[in-house]
Amino acid sequence: MMRHSLMTSYHKFILVLATLLLLTSCSAELKDYRASTPKFDLFEYFQGDIQAWGMVQDYTDKQTRRFKVQLRGDVSGDTLTLHEDFVYDDGETDTRVWTITRQADGHYLGKADDIIGTAKGAESGNALRWRYDFLLKTQEHELEVQFDDWMYRQDAKHVFNISKISKWGIQVAEVTLFFVKHVADSNLASRD
Repeated sequence: MMRHSLMTSYHKFILVLATLLLLTSCSAELKDYRASTPKFDLFEYFQGDIQAWGMVQDYTDKQTRRFKVQLRGDVSGDTLTLHEDFVYDDGETDTRVWTITRQADGHYLGKADDIIGTAKGAESGNALRWRYDFLLKTQEHELEVQFDDWMYRQDAKHVFNISKISKWGIQVAEVTLFFVKHVADSNLASRD
C-alpha cells in the first residue's frame, strides 16, 4: 500500500513538472509584439504625471494587497528619472525612484534602491519587458526575488502591467497594475 502511495505521489510530481515545462516553453517572447500598435515608447509614456492602481496575488491567486501609485517622470537626454509614491490598502506608504537610461541599441538599463544590480528592459511594438532582481522586505524577512515585468500600451493614456515574481525559478506571486497618463492635449484625450 505504501509503495502504491509513493508511486501515485511520484506520478503527480512528474505530471506537475511536465506541465510547468510545457507552460514555460510556450511563453510569449518580446518579438511576438513587433507588429502591435501603438508603439511603446518608455520615455514618452512615463514623461509627466501618471496614476496607477494595482494588486498583489500570491501563488494561489489570492489577492493579498492593493495599492495606488502616483508617478512623476522627468526625461533629460537619454535618462528618465521616475518617482513612484505608493499607498497600500493597509495605510503603508513607500517610495521608489528609478533612474533609467536608454542604450544605443534601444534597450534600457534601470536602477533603484531596492533593485539588486541592474534592471534590463526592451520594447517591441506595444510591449515592454523588464527583468530584475528585487529585495522584497516583509515584516519577518528580506528576500531576493526575480521580477519579470510585461507592460502593454493600450493607447495614449493607458498601460497594463503584469509582473511575475519568482524565487528559485518558481513563481510565488503576481502583481497587476493599470496606469493612466494625464494627457493635456484635449484632442488627444478625446480620441481615447
